[in-house]
Amino acid sequence: MQIPFSIPTRAKLASLYAGLIFGLYWIPLRALEDAGLPEMLPAMVFNVVPMLLMAPLILWRWPTIRRAPLQFHLTGVIIGLSLVTYTNAFLYTDVVRVLILFYLTPVWGFLIARLVLGDRITPVRLLSIALGIGGMLIMFGVDHGMPVPENVGDWLALAGGIFWAVASLMMLVGKESPVDYALWFFLWNGIAALAVTLLFFGQSGAAFPSLEVFTGVLPWMIPVALILIIPAGFAVIYGPTQLNPGVAGVLFMVEIGVGTVTAALLTDEPFGPRELAGVLMIISAALVEPLRDLVRRRPAEA
Repeated sequence: MQIPFSIPTRAKLASLYAGLIFGLYWIPLRALEDAGLPEMLPAMVFNVVPMLLMAPLILWRWPTIRRAPLQFHLTGVIIGLSLVTYTNAFLYTDVVRVLILFYLTPVWGFLIARLVLGDRITPVRLLSIALGIGGMLIMFGVDHGMPVPENVGDWLALAGGIFWAVASLMMLVGKESPVDYALWFFLWNGIAALAVTLLFFGQSGAAFPSLEVFTGVLPWMIPVALILIIPAGFAVIYGPTQLNPGVAGVLFMVEIGVGTVTAALLTDEPFGPRELAGVLMIISAALVEPLRDLVRRRPAEA
């Protein structure tokens, strides 16, 4: 049976899917907060539950993972650093600044791939970067251009994007299975979330909730993890194992557009012409290269 899409096309579709699902992540996170989990506890539950559900597969693949080269394990550590810096950034600076500085990832991805692999930064890729970053600046109303890091949170957000770009390149050049990378992704995300909670919880004076609060969210959190988080986790890893890290970063930016639209539909978040223009630019940035490939593919098939 012939697979209808090439590997790069499937990787781009997986990255778009991951961005789409990540844009919906705020909904269960908000639900966890409403259920009585303060500060970073929703993020901890959000990452630890998938890690525990994936534990049997991690143990099953452990002999292979343990024998993997140092680069594989180092990639897992860098993924964990990306999550830790990104999560902590929200504690020290504005959400808008975190998103914009973290989602400079495509810039770092294209530059690193150029330096390490010699990949060309084509006009199409420059257009994708311009559309994506321009859309963010318009949507978030940044009238004076790109924000310059000014505090610890800004630098953490910037570092998180760079760490993810580096990890994406390491997954691309690595020879290990995307499944093993994904399992390592779930493991390190859970470890990082636990570490952040242990280090920072309670700084605002919040009290640790009772065990009943945690057990009360599990009946719906486990299905959310199985249906939403885990498939998106495999998708977000599969894309970088097959794509230039800059391309994968641009495709992941769909998360911002989806999150903005769904927040406007389900909450009191504003959504007007400015937000619409920004979302359309971000979506266009994600679709430029896949559409270019589709246009090229049709004459070749004919």
